[in-house]
Amino acid sequence: MAREPQGRGRGRGRGRGRDEQNDQPELIEKLVGINRVAKVVKGGRRFGFSAVVVVGDGKGRVGHGLGKAREVPEAIRKATESARKQLIRVPLREGRTLHHDVRGRFGAGRVVLRNAPPGTGIIAGGPMRAVFEALGMQDVVAKSVGSANNHNMIKATFDALSRCASPRLVASKRGKKVGEIVGRRSESDTVKDIANG
Repeated sequence: MAREPQGRGRGRGRGRGRDEQNDQPELIEKLVGINRVAKVVKGGRRFGFSAVVVVGDGKGRVGHGLGKAREVPEAIRKATESARKQLIRVPLREGRTLHHDVRGRFGAGRVVLRNAPPGTGIIAGGPMRAVFEALGMQDVVAKSVGSANNHNMIKATFDALSRCASPRLVASKRGKKVGEIVGRRSESDTVKDIANG
């Protein structure tokens, strides 16, 4: 049995790593904030930078990342890599808003996200707006309470988004039909929701 040669790159071949990156769909990258940080060492303080980045495909997938480095571009690159690895899928109603209102929290930061009728737009501040734009959401009303720290607000927003569920998912968990779960809305809205997942 012949063994394959063990070279650098773990046998992936020459230049294949670059092609794999091009196979991924184009992601929207949003820089939320950059902070100057200091690490105390024996000889004094060593200064660096931390960056918070949000990435999304504009079609219901979004992720966030934190990167730290001595230089700003390197911190942004690390944060972007981290965000790409942490993408989550959020079910959207008609591809533009949430199925239901939801709350999220992280540390002292709390957020309230509300679905909105067509034409409302993104009514949200700072870091939350970046998340919704990267997600591809068009209509949402969001309010943050407590900590205004960029990192806490992003984490609280992702906590809220992770609690979102489509009527189809809720119905399957409860062993009921979608019509029994939704009930109050018209049948045409229910059919649209089922089609959109």
